[in-house]
Amino acid sequence: MKRFKVFFDIEKEEQWLNEQLQEGYRCTNISGLGIYTFERTDKRYVMRLDYQDYLPKKKFMEYKGIYEDFGWSHIEGHRLGGRQYWQKEGDDQNEIFSDRQSMANYYKRLMGYSFSLCMLMLFAATPYTDYSELYHTGLWSMQGDLFWKAFLFETPFVLLKLSPVLLSIFLGTISYKFFRRYSMLKEK
Repeated sequence: MKRFKVFFDIEKEEQWLNEQLQEGYRCTNISGLGIYTFERTDKRYVMRLDYQDYLPKKKFMEYKGIYEDFGWSHIEGHRLGGRQYWQKEGDDQNEIFSDRQSMANYYKRLMGYSFSLCMLMLFAATPYTDYSELYHTGLWSMQGDLFWKAFLFETPFVLLKLSPVLLSIFLGTISYKFFRRYSMLKEK
C-alpha cells in the first residue's frame, strides 16, 4: 500500500505513522516526496522519528549502530541531516530517548532547523516588501460582478505572493513550539 502525505510537524508525522502501525501496516519505505510504502503485518511495531544535523560518515554509522543494538531498524534518513525514521517490534522499550537531556537536545535540534527555515522564508519574502499593491490598482475601481470576478481571480496570485511570509509565520510558530518544549525540559 502506498500513501501520499506531507507533514511540516515531525510529531504529527510520527503519530500518523504509528496509527498506520496500529491498523496493521508496517512502513517499509519513505520517499523524499512524501510517498509512504506500507506492507501488511501481524506483528506489533512502533515507529519513532528523530532529527539529526549533519553527521560525518563515522559518527552516522555509530549513531545507527547504537539504535540497531537496541533492536531498532533504520527505515529512512541520511547522514547529511534531516529526519531519521526508526522502527521495531513493540516491547517495553519503545522510546528512542532515554533521558530528559537527550529529549531536550532533540527539541533543540528541531528548534534550530525550523528557525533556519523560517529565516530562509523571510529572506525569500524580501523582494515582496511592498505589499501595498498586492491586487492590481484598477480592481478597486470596478463595480458589481466584474469586481468580484476579478477579485476572486487575483486572490490565488496574491496568496502565492504572500506564501513566503505565511510559511515563515507558520515555521516560526513551530519553532516556538519546539522552543517551549526545550525550555520545559531544561527547567526541570
